[in-house]
Amino acid sequence: MSVTTPKRVGVGLIGSQFITSIHAEALRACNQAEIRAVASPTPGNALAFAQRHGIPRHFTDYRELLILPDVDMVVVGVPNDLHCRIALDAAAAGKHVVMEKPLCLNLAEADRMIEACRQANVKLMYAEELCFAPKYLRLKALLDEGALGRPTLVKQSEKHDGPHAAHFWDVARSGGGVTMDMGCHAIEFFRWMLGRPAVKSVYAHMSTLVHGAKTRGDDNAILLLEFADGTMALAEESWTKLGGMDDRAEVHGSKGVAYADLLHGNAIEAFSSAGYGYAVEKASSTVGWSFPIYEEVWNYGFHAEMAHFVDCVQNDRKPLVSGEDGRAVLEVIFAAYESARTGRRVLLPFETSAHRPIDLWLGPLEEP
Repeated sequence: MSVTTPKRVGVGLIGSQFITSIHAEALRACNQAEIRAVASPTPGNALAFAQRHGIPRHFTDYRELLILPDVDMVVVGVPNDLHCRIALDAAAAGKHVVMEKPLCLNLAEADRMIEACRQANVKLMYAEELCFAPKYLRLKALLDEGALGRPTLVKQSEKHDGPHAAHFWDVARSGGGVTMDMGCHAIEFFRWMLGRPAVKSVYAHMSTLVHGAKTRGDDNAILLLEFADGTMALAEESWTKLGGMDDRAEVHGSKGVAYADLLHGNAIEAFSSAGYGYAVEKASSTVGWSFPIYEEVWNYGFHAEMAHFVDCVQNDRKPLVSGEDGRAVLEVIFAAYESARTGRRVLLPFETSAHRPIDLWLGPLEEP
């Protein structure tokens, strides 16, 4: 009896900077995927990226990529203010969409993206890599199998000295500061870890302590979430921590507690005055004492994440993290900025017509 081998999923990359380099490395490790094109509007960037990663076609206009018949899925790693337009165009072209976090700028855009992909019968997948990180998968397994009893408190923190891309400093484009950039990781991590119960309320404190010359956005934030089942969750997010990334989580339960540090324990302890970057990007960025780790992209879950999304397209499976999850995260982010403005706990569901989360904290920004 012959066995039909599923055809490989053709992938187009939209973007050419830091996160797209990670996407490319993760996809190259997936035998069921083939990167067939890359698009970036900056002259020369797509060509250089294609040459560096052995990609056969490159474009400055992503819409040219979308008409390629051998591209089944696009992976989008561009500034937040472009997410919605690209997702709508990709859906209209019949392409499945993997969208980097955060999903988009606001809830109206999220609804448009979800509906467009539903109408086009394509998948909208939300790229939250912490749901695929091997160490965090083991942490969730301990909770799911009852080793920790009933969860009472979940904590997650992510801290470094600031974003890799300049557009994150511009709140008009990013929609917010560290809460938008990294708090989105914590929110979906909590939801995933707990089986996605409804969020009942959010309390948040935000401040701009170090990077006021670069951004109007928050560079430090603490978020306290209460879930409908009574579990509490605490997120600590910072752009002001020197000496490399710090990413760790805790799960406290009625029968135990577990601590997972994503980087320490897998790391080399190092001091560098010259600086270093991710293994896929050699640019010097981390100076001082830090903890370079082996297989950094794999450790963060990107390989498993991309393989999962490819499998969803190839075998028509439901994604672990969807556009609806991305919207739920965005709703909590809006509620967090409202809480930071008022100094009060904010109940969910939370509806707002604000264009960006940061508008609730700073007031509406003047448009150019």
